[in-house]
Amino acid sequence: MSAPALNRDQKPPMPRKSYQEKLDELRENVLYMSEVVAERLRTGLTALEQKDREMAMEVIEGDAEVNQLYLELESDCIDLLALQQPVAGDLRFIASSFKIITDLERIADLATNLGTYTLDAERDVFPEVDVQEIGTVTLEMIEEAMAAYADEDSDACFAIADSDEELDGMCEAASEAVVRDLIETEFDARQGSMEELMQDVSRLLLTIRDLERVGDHAVNIAARTLYMVENSDELIY
Repeated sequence: MSAPALNRDQKPPMPRKSYQEKLDELRENVLYMSEVVAERLRTGLTALEQKDREMAMEVIEGDAEVNQLYLELESDCIDLLALQQPVAGDLRFIASSFKIITDLERIADLATNLGTYTLDAERDVFPEVDVQEIGTVTLEMIEEAMAAYADEDSDACFAIADSDEELDGMCEAASEAVVRDLIETEFDARQGSMEELMQDVSRLLLTIRDLERVGDHAVNIAARTLYMVENSDELIY
């Protein structure tokens, strides 16, 4: 019996080898996107520390590249789902990869915020609040989450969730220190107007909040990786 004719609009299925190559390529491209995003965040933190406006603009303008990567990978995921109708492990891998690139794109947006804060910042207020230390923890969480994705390491996923508790504590302590110092410190007009001080405080609190959100996205990546590897939603919330 001859094979049924394809509908004119129907695409033939990919050969199995090509399909596996597409899956491997998707994993590699997701990892590449994570490297680009981590570098954006690293550059944003450096720009903020050094008050480097040129570096800040590099981060802001570089967001377009991340957005393009996201759209291309989104299309790849949709094509794999539509053309192959994967099941079991392959389906979880593609679905998890799609969720992970969404988290990476949002981390890049938060890195862009750091660039914007740098353009507005002209001085350090509350230098005892170590934003760079918080940023270092968030970068480590992203890198460890993506390593877990690459290696399909479920144990590492739980370690990243534990790290987020440490990060939340650091961010809470930093925010409390800012508010406490603001209350206890007498206003000195020589340091600028009260409006300028409040803008500095607001910017610092937003920076702390954004870095905490980066950590949340790293946990999301770990949660999707755990689901991909073990079909477990334990870390998804």
